[in-house]
Amino acid sequence: MNERLPIIFVRGFAGGQGAIDVAVDDPFYGLNDGSTHIRVGAGGQPRFYQFEGPLLRLINEQGYHVQVAGSQQQVLLSAGPGELPPDSVWIYRFYDEESGSFGNEPKPYDIGTSAQGLVSFISLVRSKTRGTPRVNLVAHSMGGLICRTALQRLMTDPEEAVSKLCTAGTPHGGIDPQLGGGIGGWLMDKFGPDGSNIFSPDHMREYMLPAGAPEDAGVDPRTGQWDPRRMVGPFPASRILSIVGTDSADYAVANGLSTVVMGVQSDGLVAIRNAYVVGSARAYVHRSHSGRYGLVNSEETYQNLKCFFFGGLRLEVGLRGLIPSELEDRVWQADVRLAVRGIPVLLHEQTAAHYCPVDINAEAAQLSTPDSPVPLVTLFLEPEAATGCRYALDISVTSLDETGGILGFGDHLEQVGDWEDTLILDVGPRDSSGLPESRWQWNSELYGRIAGQDQLPNIIEWGAGGVDGVSAPFVPLTESGKMLLGDAACLTLTATPWT
Repeated sequence: MNERLPIIFVRGFAGGQGAIDVAVDDPFYGLNDGSTHIRVGAGGQPRFYQFEGPLLRLINEQGYHVQVAGSQQQVLLSAGPGELPPDSVWIYRFYDEESGSFGNEPKPYDIGTSAQGLVSFISLVRSKTRGTPRVNLVAHSMGGLICRTALQRLMTDPEEAVSKLCTAGTPHGGIDPQLGGGIGGWLMDKFGPDGSNIFSPDHMREYMLPAGAPEDAGVDPRTGQWDPRRMVGPFPASRILSIVGTDSADYAVANGLSTVVMGVQSDGLVAIRNAYVVGSARAYVHRSHSGRYGLVNSEETYQNLKCFFFGGLRLEVGLRGLIPSELEDRVWQADVRLAVRGIPVLLHEQTAAHYCPVDINAEAAQLSTPDSPVPLVTLFLEPEAATGCRYALDISVTSLDETGGILGFGDHLEQVGDWEDTLILDVGPRDSSGLPESRWQWNSELYGRIAGQDQLPNIIEWGAGGVDGVSAPFVPLTESGKMLLGDAACLTLTATPWT
């Protein structure tokens, strides 16, 4: 398991003055809130499901400390150098100066000022923590832009101070209404969050790019256009986890008007295509931007950030060996779901039903070589568990004909894959090489209940198929999968230590 590092939470956009004052009234800026609702069943009827919130779960499950004693800032200032334990949680309270509830004239909000304050706060936490470790950052919505501005624009050596960044519902690509044009822009100005112009890509370029950045900084090489989702500077995108919400229907802001404006391919406020950093790991969860069914205080977000921060192995699953001619003739999509035994929610759910399937054609077009695997999902495993972990990776591949720019469903059963199966993966403790003892089997080839399978029959040879010191064994598809995707089609498992 990874070493315990201080965790700093950075909240999202509050909106107008009244909302800022409400946020400031909470000692933890609302990041301590839990939830009691979960959507289940074909009818979408909610049921009671109590999640105590990410802060309490970090305390109870991970042994973290949250020190307040009148003021977290004062705790830090009063502590001696290296006095505080590294397994600590801190809330970056950047909105306090914008509040009028403390008797002072509230200052106008500026995201650049918040980012500069975060740099100072990170430095203070590190100087007062034993061993001066790096910190991990957790950010919701606009908080992710504050973190990226600090990492990209204001820190000369961000990797020295920050280990990992986890964002949830962050508009990395800005907020652009699906309705578009003057109507969408007018609706956002009229009914969107107060000051929401800070999420326009033109404004984002001003506060996110460092002074003197080259003209091609953050430019998409395929389009030649600046893409705010691309990291600029030395902090690697591979150290970022982007948690993407896919439930637009449950976002209740402005009586649901925000959902109408943003469309179904969003979490109600942030478009799915804008909610991740290019090159980062992604976790798609069926949650809305905020509210009782929101991302930030959900079990799904906590489980993903826990694996991202504390897991010891990064596993990238890809689909290799597809027939090039088939890719040219049809539209190929994949639905991918990830479940872990003992966790009552899906860690990842990227599906056509939620308007975000894996676009196999688009992913294949970006591969460095024809033999490179099409990426499906990135997992952060916990192989140190004494009893091991069992994972279920559900995959459904669909091919559709497109005529005249229109997908033809006449010869296809909608939402039913041409090939569907579930890879059961058991991951045990790591051996002397640092890789875990692991076994696998396709669910279609198992007999009886999955829970009744004590030992899966196939052993993963982690040293097989690797290049440049990276382990990348493969799992052959079932015969029905090969008939659809080709005899050479397989899943690749690229494993690297995650520290």
